[in-house]
This record gives sequence, structure tokens and C-alpha cells, in this order.
Amino acid sequence: MAPKIDGTCDPKFNRVKDAFAENFEQRGEVGAAAAITIDGKPVVDIWAGHADKAKTRPWTRDTLVNVYSTTKGVTAIIAHRLAGEGKLDIDAPVARYWPEFAQAGKGKMPVRFLLSHRAGLPAIRKPLPPEAIFSWSQMCDAIAEQEPWWQPGTAHGYHALTFGWLVGEVIRRISGKTPGAYLRDELAGPLGLDMHIGLDAKHDARTADMIPSPRPAPGEPNLFADIAKNPDTVTAKAFMNPPIMSKPGLVNTREWRAAEIPAANGHFTARSLAKLYGAIARGGELNGVTVMAAKEIPQCYEEQSKGSDSVLVLSTRFSLGFMMSQPGASLGPSPKAFGHPGAGGSLGMADPETKIGFGYTMNKMQTSILIDPRATALIDALYASL
Repeated sequence: MAPKIDGTCDPKFNRVKDAFAENFEQRGEVGAAAAITIDGKPVVDIWAGHADKAKTRPWTRDTLVNVYSTTKGVTAIIAHRLAGEGKLDIDAPVARYWPEFAQAGKGKMPVRFLLSHRAGLPAIRKPLPPEAIFSWSQMCDAIAEQEPWWQPGTAHGYHALTFGWLVGEVIRRISGKTPGAYLRDELAGPLGLDMHIGLDAKHDARTADMIPSPRPAPGEPNLFADIAKNPDTVTAKAFMNPPIMSKPGLVNTREWRAAEIPAANGHFTARSLAKLYGAIARGGELNGVTVMAAKEIPQCYEEQSKGSDSVLVLSTRFSLGFMMSQPGASLGPSPKAFGHPGAGGSLGMADPETKIGFGYTMNKMQTSILIDPRATALIDALYASL
């Protein structure tokens, strides 16, 4: 049975509300929120369920939750904003902004390769202690020293954790602000967004606990079983160095929430994701705030990487910083739709063709690696409503 759904939904989009209810009835949802804007105007802003596994805390209007890799899209938005202001040249060498990055033959690597997962730096070879994940300088130093796993530009592979420090350190060197501080000062503050990369303890009481995904069924892809069998592969190192996966429940700790891990530990509301992506979908501006220069937006949906992923060992498709639709992982019918999913289910996306901004957040993780069936159901219902 679906719990009571709170919030508002334009009657034209009742199919989305129905799909949201079905996620609770049929797809194992515990607590979640979904939001949609069209041309900057909210048309769906709904939430339901519980913020904890024991179902003692209701999910409320302002419940925050960790969104894992959905954070990457927001980090990419910051990079594109700097590019639109003329402060970042995406085709310039990374070392122009971050001189130490030139080590190990990386002096000519362009920023473009960082955003498109083509840098060959999805993992650190030398073993790192678990606490390194919380140290900005330790992770950036290790990445700067690392020799690429493949000739940069010749292949792509998902930079599951390193993406955040790679792009984030370029942001920091240019702006003088870490991605979390930049987000707070330049976007969240001016636009009234409830988005945090590095979460203050005062927000803990309204933050949902993440509930781990079930084990994949026999025959389903099982990335972490494969990693356990082959601990020295690039895939294993990408997810297990630092060895955070061996610490169950880490995502719900104060230590994790407080750190800045711009590939994986954003704490957002669905409403704010929809508002931010919705600003880009309508040309880059909302309420007098420029999120991204209009000339940058086509770069968000121009394909850079497609096909066999050297890390995830399945097919992926990326633009500069965003995931794009592919068979079995669709962001809807528009070829210009772009965004980013997060492990377990969350998703933020924009569609410049229809001026849609979309956000979905949840706390019950599922086993899907790319687009979760719950998000797909909401997207399908959204486009059926137009």
C-alpha cells in the first residue's frame, strides 16, 4: 500500500503522482521525493514515506538525503558556469590551473577529458587508508601523482569517485572555493536551493538514512562480487581505494556528511535538483540568477564518450559531465536530455527541448547501476503527460 503523498501536483501531471505511488506499492520505495519544473515553474513537488528503515521518521517537505553520483551533475554545472564566465577553458591543459597535475606525463591532458571520463584516472593504484576519502589534499595529491590507466582520450571509464576531486580541484584553483563552498555561495544561496556538498551538523535531524540495496539476484550483474574476485583491477580500485565499501553504514555517519566528496556525497532535495536543472533547461537563467551561460548548454548534451566502459564493464554514454540516454537507460524521448543518476536510484536531469527540470531523491537503494526503474517510471509518466 502506498503511503499518503504530500505536496502539490498540477492535475495535468497526475500520472507522475500515480507512478510515484506505484514505486511504493510495487518497487520497494521507503521514502522519496519527486519534483518537476517546466520553464522554471514548479508543476510537481511531492514526497512520501519514511526517512529511516524502522519507519519512525516521516519524510517531510525539507528532508535531505545523500544522492551519491547525482552530485556529479551539480559539480559539472559549476565547471560549466566557470567556463561560461570565461574563467575555465575546457580545452586547456588541466595543468594550467593545477600545475601539480602535470606529473606522470599528464602535462597536456585537457580539462575536457576530466568531464567526459576519458582521463584514464578512475582509480589510485597505491593503497590509501579509509580516512583518505575525507581528506581533500590527500586525494588530490594522490591523483596528481597517478599515471593514467590508459592513454587519455583513447577510451572512457567511469571515474566513480575521482571525478569529484579532478573537476573539483580545477574549480577550487580557479575560484578559490571548494565545490561545496562555491555551490553554497554562488548557486544555493542566490537561488534558494537546499543543496549541500559538505553538510553542517545542524541538518542531521532532517537527513534521511540511506538503506542499502539488496544483493543482486542470481544472474543479475553484480559489480561488487566481481570486484571481490579481482581486487587489483581498475574497477576494484575505483570503488575500493580508499576501502570505504568495507565500512557498512558509512554514508549515514557525521564524518561522511561533513566531508566534501563532490562525486558522491551531495545532500539535496528533489525540489532543488529540479529547480537547478530547470534553470538550465530554460536557457540557463532563473529569477535573475545565471546558472550557466546559454552558449555552454549545448556542451551538456553533446556526446563525448559512448560504448564499452573500462570501469563499469557495461555500455555508458557521457557528454561533458553528464550521463546521456542510451538503450536500457533512458532519460526520455528528447535527444537533448542530460543529467546524472546516483547509486541506488536518485536522479537530476534537464531537457532543453521541453524546458523540463527533474529531480528524484530516495533512501532505499536498489541494484540498478544506471537509471533506476523508479526514476524511469516517473520520467515515462512525465513525458506521457505533456
